[in-house]
Amino acid sequence: MSEPVLEISGLRKYFDVDRSRGGGKVYAVDGVDLSIGPGEMVGLVGESGSGKSTVGKCVVRLLEPTAGSIKIHGRDVTHLRQRSLRHLRRQVHMVFQDPHSSLNPRMQVGAVVAEPLRMHRIARGKDLTRRVDEMLERVGLGPEMRSRYPHELSGGQRQRVGLARSLVLEPSLLIADEPVSALDVSVQASIINLLLDLQRDMGFSCLFIAHDLAAVEFLCNRVAVMYLGRIVEESSREELFKHPRHPYSQSLLSAIPLPDPPVQRERKRVVLTGDIPSPVNPPSGCHFHTRCPVAELPLCRDRDPELIAHHGQGHRTACHLVHADGTAPDITKGAGPLVHHET
Repeated sequence: MSEPVLEISGLRKYFDVDRSRGGGKVYAVDGVDLSIGPGEMVGLVGESGSGKSTVGKCVVRLLEPTAGSIKIHGRDVTHLRQRSLRHLRRQVHMVFQDPHSSLNPRMQVGAVVAEPLRMHRIARGKDLTRRVDEMLERVGLGPEMRSRYPHELSGGQRQRVGLARSLVLEPSLLIADEPVSALDVSVQASIINLLLDLQRDMGFSCLFIAHDLAAVEFLCNRVAVMYLGRIVEESSREELFKHPRHPYSQSLLSAIPLPDPPVQRERKRVVLTGDIPSPVNPPSGCHFHTRCPVAELPLCRDRDPELIAHHGQGHRTACHLVHADGTAPDITKGAGPLVHHET
């Protein structure tokens, strides 16, 4: 079996709360295990506040992890010093959610895309210009865009520039942090298709962080579902979308609109009660038990479930109610199909 490109083990990231606000800690990421193989695209999904973006920022070392380990191609990069981070920056790049704020408004597009090549002293002169032009063409922008400024571009064009900047060094791992959520719906599909084409052509691995489960189903090989700092379910895309086991995963999938209007009208959506709890004071036991419609007390309240594979399958779930053979309670029973699986 090939060595993982990314291997996260026991990752934790806590933020201190200012004493003027009562003190304590924000348990943003609280023990995450995840790996990504060569050429694999893994989706990380969950509600806002679940810790998805924090995981991504820890991987690229924009945030310093509190505990755990992060390995890139088998090398532990969890606590690399600033000087040693240069090599990591060549291997791992990030595409940010907002294509406007992530670009320097005072730099022309050509300079933005060329900056990683200059910083790592890979190209200069005519070779630099050639590489920039080739990358711009790869993301669907012509060489004439080199002299444009970000404010002269549309949102979709700015995100294409962000992709070009992130991929010009041909990294082995891309962290895509909700790259289409700030774009118009009409533009999202073109960026998703572009990302898929680039991944197939260049062969990089990708952690795709998103709210849009339809995009995750289209793009990703595997999916991990995150809730309040922890991964509660992980499996192949096909298995998760057809047979979700964790009640939280089932509720998320029930919210995906179906392309068949008559079926969609008759369908009953599973709506969770209450808001996601505060990560400053997460619930005891299973973090999801306060909103789970099938929680069994005191079991779910008092015992913290482990993320384990059932019946020798690669489908991992952190739920006390999932049996050894993989069967699980169905909170959507009678609510119709979860998602449309025809391709």
